[in-house]
Amino acid sequence: MKDEVVESEPGCGEASSLELPSRLGAAACIVDDCGMISAVNVYAEQLLGLTAAGAVGKDAHDLLHRDAHGQPLARAQCRVEEAVLARRTQAGRGWFEQGDGSLTELSWLIIPCAATWDSGADTLMIFHDQHTESFTIEEDAGVGPTLSELERLALLAQTTTQLTSTLDSDEALRRLVRLVVPRLADWVVVDLITEVGEVERVIVVHYEDGELISREDLEGPMPPVPEESPMPLSRALRGAASTLVTPATYQGPPDSGIAMEQRRLFEVTGMHSAAIAPIRGVRDVLGALTLGRSKRPDGMTPADLSLVEDITRRTGLALDNARLYQRQRKVAETMQRHLLPQLPSVPGLQMTARYVPSPDASQVGGDWYDVFTLADGTTALAIGDVVGHDLDAAAGMAQVRSILRAYAWTHHEPPSAIVNRLDESVMPIAGVSMATLVFGTLEQAVDGAWQLTWTSAGHPPPLLVTHDGQARYLTEGHGLLLSTGLSSTRTDAHITLPPQSTLVFYTDGLVESRDRSIDDGLDRLRRHAASLAHRPLAAFTDSLLERARPERANDDDIAILALRTPGAHPPPEV
Repeated sequence: MKDEVVESEPGCGEASSLELPSRLGAAACIVDDCGMISAVNVYAEQLLGLTAAGAVGKDAHDLLHRDAHGQPLARAQCRVEEAVLARRTQAGRGWFEQGDGSLTELSWLIIPCAATWDSGADTLMIFHDQHTESFTIEEDAGVGPTLSELERLALLAQTTTQLTSTLDSDEALRRLVRLVVPRLADWVVVDLITEVGEVERVIVVHYEDGELISREDLEGPMPPVPEESPMPLSRALRGAASTLVTPATYQGPPDSGIAMEQRRLFEVTGMHSAAIAPIRGVRDVLGALTLGRSKRPDGMTPADLSLVEDITRRTGLALDNARLYQRQRKVAETMQRHLLPQLPSVPGLQMTARYVPSPDASQVGGDWYDVFTLADGTTALAIGDVVGHDLDAAAGMAQVRSILRAYAWTHHEPPSAIVNRLDESVMPIAGVSMATLVFGTLEQAVDGAWQLTWTSAGHPPPLLVTHDGQARYLTEGHGLLLSTGLSSTRTDAHITLPPQSTLVFYTDGLVESRDRSIDDGLDRLRRHAASLAHRPLAAFTDSLLERARPERANDDDIAILALRTPGAHPPPEV
């Protein structure tokens, strides 16, 4: 039986499809991120003397919160409002106005719950009128008696919020330790099953004198999981069951290597009671969680075991997501390594390149660079940006690069003519809706000087830095970006590169961000590049990336291609 909830269409002050858990057995309401009540249960109606129809859509602070004299409470002085805005789990006592205008003092508990209930709601507020009971939910709560129902609910809410907000499995486990110790136990042990089916004891942590102490001597590889063993950890690692255990569980002859390790664990830690539960992912068992007590006199109870099971379900979801992300990231990194080419060795020229993925992408994107040698011995170079920073953009980028290489190799034409051919082909062949590009050729003249011919299709201009620290943008040869469907007359630009000069090609992620104009970014890049003119090319590129990149992380990937000419112009090799 679920509690009755008044609902409306999603929006600020309106409830989405939401059900308040009836098992709470307490007055509860949902407040959205605008501070409006979006749902109440029947217990709240009874305790606060109001109707759901009269509460939904109203400002929770204006409707309920009062001072000890029944007067409206300033928002700046309201601890409930403060907890809601800060999105932190917090508890306390305060005065609230009932539906008939009377005043009542209630205990309250605030729980951020956007990640717990699949709704647009933001915060769960729970009230109760047991004046003899008080509770405090703090991050550093000490060892105490068995948790109340409200404290258990708060712990689960925090577990969901904290574990699902990271895609780093190690960080998720660190957060898990801080959540359960010392609230539930003074020992926490995590055994994980690796992707090759081996068991690794990755965490053994003890809470002592207010500190978390890692017992690395108890961590490490574990024996394989026996297929038929009835022992608690073996069953948990097979996903069979959760169990309450004591040292007596391991007094008999051990039936496996894991049982021997468990006996050693209990002997060394002095645990007198523990709960062991499987950590299940969506498809597989990922490991097991053991929470034990050695200094706390009370033993683990069936209620504690039920709570541990709820925690391991959330842990399994977090670890499953983290592992999936890591697998996708590994695939993406491998793909990116194959998409971005190895730079050729060109006598007399130094070259280096860098690629930095978007912080929100799967380590791939549409930014790219390329350097290759043409049939006549000249060096072709390109840098470009296909709109997007995901696998689709990376696939489009790979096709654009391949088409460009094919045209450049088979047609002995100036860069502008090659880019015109590319522009006509990129949409029907590669399906790329928008892209920018700088394409050019480098060749060594009879006197040994390096000459650059290039054209730009809507891309940020190359930056030329001389050895004496002068830096300027090569803005010539600029034309429309690719795949616009518009006819465009593209032109070529030419320049003889000075000795020991550095030529920098880059994508807009290096100079553009949401909080500053691209002109500011270009000026910043130019000034930093000039100051680094004497650095070795690799150090120049790394420092330029570090200094010129927007201070606040942007949402774009970055590619840099840097070339440096020799100090003197030797005659070309014959």
